[in-house]
Amino acid sequence: MTTKVPGGVPGAEPGHPALSRLIGVDRMRFAEDFWGRRPLLTRADELPRDFSDLFSGDAVDELVSERGLRTPFLRVARDGATLTDRAFTAPGGVGAGIGDQVSDEKLVRLFADGSTLVLQALHRLWPALISFSQQLAADLGHPVQVNAYVTPPQNKGFSDHYDVHDVFVLQIEGEKRWLIHEPVLPSPLRSQPWNERRAAVEAAALEPPLMEVVLRPGDCLYLPRGYLHAAKALGGVTTHVTIGVHTWNRQLLAERLMQQALAELAKDPEVRRSLACGVSVNDADEVRGDLELVRERLLQVIQQIDAGAIVARLQGDARNAQRAAPLGPLRQLRASAELTPESVVRLRPHLSATIDKKADGRAMLHSRAGSLELSPAEAAVVAGMVTGGAPSAGQLGLELARRMLLDGVAVVE
Repeated sequence: MTTKVPGGVPGAEPGHPALSRLIGVDRMRFAEDFWGRRPLLTRADELPRDFSDLFSGDAVDELVSERGLRTPFLRVARDGATLTDRAFTAPGGVGAGIGDQVSDEKLVRLFADGSTLVLQALHRLWPALISFSQQLAADLGHPVQVNAYVTPPQNKGFSDHYDVHDVFVLQIEGEKRWLIHEPVLPSPLRSQPWNERRAAVEAAALEPPLMEVVLRPGDCLYLPRGYLHAAKALGGVTTHVTIGVHTWNRQLLAERLMQQALAELAKDPEVRRSLACGVSVNDADEVRGDLELVRERLLQVIQQIDAGAIVARLQGDARNAQRAAPLGPLRQLRASAELTPESVVRLRPHLSATIDKKADGRAMLHSRAGSLELSPAEAAVVAGMVTGGAPSAGQLGLELARRMLLDGVAVVE
């Protein structure tokens, strides 16, 4: 029987409902022993339920044949390489003559010949995965994306490689044999893709694997970034969903720290001063003195930067990395027109909202839906909404409530 829990994720426990559907250990053990460190295989009988509510073969057929899907929402791979878009796209006919729409006829032939279908960005396309991925991102504190891989019998979609993001592999239909090898570069950054280390990857793939597992429907495999992997379909057609976790990392903190330091350094007139007239910037001796002054001032600035300044920059990164929960324009307009003082109003889910107060008491509500200026009285009520409150439209003020609905900041329960 399906259990309803906060966040709308069926079959899971409260607290971290999406994550609990993917791992067979408690969250604290996962965080301490596996997160970013080593793979975790969880069998279907260790999880609350299978993943058939999230995706299926029928969903694949619907997406490629009835939804007017366009590139880059679909890729096709064969023999370890990605095919050109022309191989699987065509114009959509009268009234929809866009040339890069997926051609279901071409896909049938390609799939029968052994090609793998890769449905991309399902966290933006398929309703069940939109909801699940947003809840998982909230559980993990890191942004996620979702792809699906559909492989014909006895075929391998991609050669051995590593990803620059963590992945959860959800086996949907059929069986796949996975070979996992130790990283050739632990915790690679996005700027360090596997093809820049192709020779090392190919050599490592010839060694005995760290893990050799067959994933069956309902199984889940967690792989930290950097672990080499390749999968081959067994028996019939297989479908798996890969949830990519684009983890925040210390390199990003270093980048944001340097950005803030450079902004502070620009306020220093000694740093802004021109180098000597006639200087040769090709001569290390001629720039050494200026470089040492800059180095000294830079180190001083870095030591003085408060964590709050870095967090302010990270908030922008976090808002840009994900979207707020889907919002229907017609539904919002209707809710605004039918608003009464008794209507219960909440912030839109996954809004990533914060309130910045000004010296005069006014405030700005910043979120993934943009920014909204608030009076001191309005800010006090909205601050309670940021922490989970749900005032009535009368408490909020009908004018402000309508403004928040039409700005996409709030929804009516």
